Amino acid sequence: MSSVAAEKITRYLSEARSDSHETRERALRALTSLTKVSPQNRTLIVQTEGAIPALLSLSKSPNSPMTQVLSLAILFNLSLNHDLKQRLADMKTICHLNSIIASPDTSKESSRLASSLICSLAMLDKNKAKFGVAGTIQLLIDTISGPMWPAATHHNLSSLAELVHFHGNSTLAVRSGAVPALIQVVKERTEGEDLAGTSLAVLCLLARFDEGLSALRKSKGIVECMVEVLKGRCMLSKEGATEILIRLFDESEGCARDALRMPEFAGVLADLSVSGSAKAREKASVLMKKMMELADHLDTPPYHADHGISPSLFGPLGLEY
Repeated sequence: MSSVAAEKITRYLSEARSDSHETRERALRALTSLTKVSPQNRTLIVQTEGAIPALLSLSKSPNSPMTQVLSLAILFNLSLNHDLKQRLADMKTICHLNSIIASPDTSKESSRLASSLICSLAMLDKNKAKFGVAGTIQLLIDTISGPMWPAATHHNLSSLAELVHFHGNSTLAVRSGAVPALIQVVKERTEGEDLAGTSLAVLCLLARFDEGLSALRKSKGIVECMVEVLKGRCMLSKEGATEILIRLFDESEGCARDALRMPEFAGVLADLSVSGSAKAREKASVLMKKMMELADHLDTPPYHADHGISPSLFGPLGLEY
């Protein structure tokens, strides 16, 4: 490591504690730049005595939004080093990040950075349980359910997605109302399809475990909701919706019957099997096969008029894999 780089970092960390706003912010900007692309500089900062406590203290500056933003940006940059994630994710830091997201006075940029830092730290499996204990799961669900701006919702959804890979966090999320909150985001889609796609991705993660799948199955109108998604434009959303439908049909014949009764379902699947992504086409084919198997089980032709399914839709096309 260059002694010149070490000297610069030491000087900037000292200036970051200055009482002068101008000096402090200039030093923080320099540290942000130094840590943005250099893993070595990130390690050097962490090894500097008192650096992390100082940055955390600066990130608690309510009267200086820019100081808070720059400090959080540096901490986020530091978290990009895999070997630093566990050191950064102590309970005091996590609770501080929670408070930033929860505060109505927090700037949009600070909230975004705090959520991004949670997501980055949660990528280390050893850190995931800490966030569950600290109440981060409930907080993220509450913010997703509230009147947040789209960018903040997207970052909070991404953080939640990373955290629920851990079964314990998934259970906490379901018990905290994640399923209805996420379904509501999917239904609204007022800010474009992106949020719906991310919400469906989180629902797919929750559905891997029994409690999540059970909550989905018990959700009123869940099959109709997923079919509406399949009519949309976002391919990520369609992939998520087909995955959820497959899990629901495997779990509940009643859900499959609901789909079979929908006249538009066959046409939507047929369109997806032709024009969807490779993943969506594969899942559409699985769903078509399940529909045919259910129709056979019910001793009803898969193209029975009562179900609105024509032979051309569940004919050879549905059997191609």
